[in-house]
Amino acid sequence: MSRFVAGTAAAEGLACCHTCLKVAPESSHECPRCGAALHLRKPDSLQRTAALVATAALLYIPANLLPIMTTTQLGNATDSTIIGGVIVLLHHGDFPIAAVIFIASVMVPISKLLALTYLCWTVSRKRPTSHQERTRLYRATELVGKWSMTDVFVVAILVALIHLGGILLITPGPAAIAFGGVVVVTMVAAESFDPRLIWDQLGDSDG
Repeated sequence: MSRFVAGTAAAEGLACCHTCLKVAPESSHECPRCGAALHLRKPDSLQRTAALVATAALLYIPANLLPIMTTTQLGNATDSTIIGGVIVLLHHGDFPIAAVIFIASVMVPISKLLALTYLCWTVSRKRPTSHQERTRLYRATELVGKWSMTDVFVVAILVALIHLGGILLITPGPAAIAFGGVVVVTMVAAESFDPRLIWDQLGDSDG
């Protein structure tokens, strides 16, 4: 466990309940208000976050390589991936919509994965990087995570864009499941990471 900074609640043996936020002695092992288990830090935070990030990274591969939808017109079926849909939109001159889909479905998931990986690495290796910058990075990642379902809605938007009044039959592809998994797992990963671990290193460096 990281060395706690002198003068902090953790250094004094006080823990904040993760359920009702009451501060109580960690030695009591349970919250006197709601009865939840007390921990100075989220148990196995780094290990859980790293495992979830790795899972999301693996799911991200089929989410982009496999077809996210299949379009059937007059008996002819055409598979479309996320990148393929962006390319089609660019080809037809729909640059703003293509940009929204590319950012929400490609850049945002990659950014979340890289940010969480960086945070886990710097905390585990006790890298002497700015504590303020890493805290802001975590806040930004958590904020984006709250809007992660936008990535899933992009699929529906892409379907609507090429729907021609019932002439086409559009069915979701296997990538939709993998993509939904990426969204859910990255959200859980952000919640699993305990940002207080960043500040526990303050005693080891000037920050």
